[in-house]
Amino acid sequence: MLRVLISFFCFGALVSLVTLTSCKKPVFFSNGNLAFSTDTVMFDTVFTTIGSTTKNFKFYNNDSRTVAIEQIELMGGSDSPFRINVDGLSGLSFTDIEVEGNDSLYVFVEVTLDVNASVNPMVIEDSIRFRTNGVDQFVVLTIWGQDAYFHYKDSNEGVWPNDKPHVIYNYAGVDEDKTLTIQKNTQIYMHKDALLIVYRGTLNIEGELNEEVTIQGDRLEAEYDDVAGQFYGIYFQEARESKINYCNIKNGTAGIHVIEDHPANTGYTVTMTNSQITNCARYGAILYSGAKLEAENCILAKNFFHALAVYQADFNLNHCHLLGYSASGEQTPAVGISNVGYDLSTQEYYYGSINEGAITNSIIYGDLDQELVLDTVYPGTGLTFNFDFRYNLIRSETIQSGPEFSNNIWNDDPLFVSPSNGDFLYYSVSPMHEAGSVTIPNNVPESQFIGIRGIVRTGYDQGAYEIP
Repeated sequence: MLRVLISFFCFGALVSLVTLTSCKKPVFFSNGNLAFSTDTVMFDTVFTTIGSTTKNFKFYNNDSRTVAIEQIELMGGSDSPFRINVDGLSGLSFTDIEVEGNDSLYVFVEVTLDVNASVNPMVIEDSIRFRTNGVDQFVVLTIWGQDAYFHYKDSNEGVWPNDKPHVIYNYAGVDEDKTLTIQKNTQIYMHKDALLIVYRGTLNIEGELNEEVTIQGDRLEAEYDDVAGQFYGIYFQEARESKINYCNIKNGTAGIHVIEDHPANTGYTVTMTNSQITNCARYGAILYSGAKLEAENCILAKNFFHALAVYQADFNLNHCHLLGYSASGEQTPAVGISNVGYDLSTQEYYYGSINEGAITNSIIYGDLDQELVLDTVYPGTGLTFNFDFRYNLIRSETIQSGPEFSNNIWNDDPLFVSPSNGDFLYYSVSPMHEAGSVTIPNNVPESQFIGIRGIVRTGYDQGAYEIP
C-alpha cells in the first residue's frame, strides 16, 4: 500500500511539473532593430529659461517576435537641456526594455535653455541612443534658441534696445511720470497672462513701415500661430499722452485697454497710427471711463468680441478697418458703443457723456447683419453725445440717419481679397475705392497722408489701405 501511495505521489508531481512547464510560453527574441516615426525631433525657436511645448515620436518593433532593447540613453546626460520620458517614465537612461511583436512605444521630449548672453539665435543638438542587439540607432534632437531681455514685475523708462527680443513675465510697468520708448524693429513676447501696463506714465512705440514693433505670445511653435488669449495686452490707466505707430499686436486678450485719462492731458490718452490688432480673445481696443483714443490707418480685425468697444469714452478714428470675422465662431458686432462707465475709486458703474465719438473714412463690417451697436442711455439731463459717422462703409440692419450719419455706404460688399485668411485688402472695384473724403480732419498733414502700406492717398479710399 505504501508503495502504491509513493508511486501515485511521484506520478502526481510529474504531472504538476509538466503542467507548470507547459503554462510558461517560451519567448523567442527578435534579432532585428527598431523603426522610428522620425529621425529628428525639431523644435521651433524657444527663448532661454522658457520651456517648450512637448513633442513626441514613436519607436516600433516591426517583427512578430519581442525585441529586447538593451539601453535607451539621452546622450547629453544631466547637462542636456532636453528632458525625455519613455513609456511614462522620466529619466536619462533606461535599460532592459521589451517591446512585443508589432508593437510600439512613445518617447516624449521637452527642452529648457539656459541664458547664453548672445544676441543671435543658436542651434543646440542632442540625441537619444537606442541600443538593440548590439546595434546603436539615434534620434536627433534639435532646437533653435534665442536669448532675450526679460522683464518681471519691473519698472521701465528710457529706450528699450532692439538688438534682441524682450520677454515679459507677469507685467512690465511704466510708472507715474516715467516715459518708455520702444524702437522700431523691437520684438516683444508676452508670457501667459502677461501685460505691459502704463500707469500715469507715457509709452511711445515708434515702429516704421517694414520695421514694425511686434507684440505676441512667447510660444513660437507653429501650433501657437493663431491661438488667441496667450497674454493680456497693453493696459493704459490714467496714462500721459502716449503714441503707438506701426505696431502689430496679435493673439492677446485685449490688444489695448485704455481706462481714464490723465488730468494733465490736453490731447488724446493714446494716439495709434498704422497699426494692427488681430485675433484677440476679447477686444481689439477697449476704452473705458473718460479715456480718449485717436486712431489713423489702423486695422482691428478677427477679435473674438468687438474690434472696438467703448464704455463712456471719447474716440476719433479715421481711415480704419473695424472688422468682425471672429475666428472663434462666436461673434459680436465689430463696434459696440455704450455710455456706461466704471469709476475705479468708488467701484461703481455710472452713465456719462461721449463728447467726441467720430468714425470717418472707415469700414465697419463682418459676418453679422449688425456690426455697429449704439447703446446710449439718457438717465436724466446733462449728458451729451457728439457722434460723427461719415464716409464709412457700414454693415447694419439699422440704417442711421441725421447729420451725424451722412455720406455713408450701407451694407455693400467691400470685396475683400480673402477675409477668412485675414487678407482685408480689397479689389479696385470695391465700393470703398475712392469713397473717402479729404476734407475730414486727420492727425497728419495732407502732404504726408498715406495708407498703412506707405501708398500716398490720391483717391482717398475708405479704410486703412490706399490702392492705386
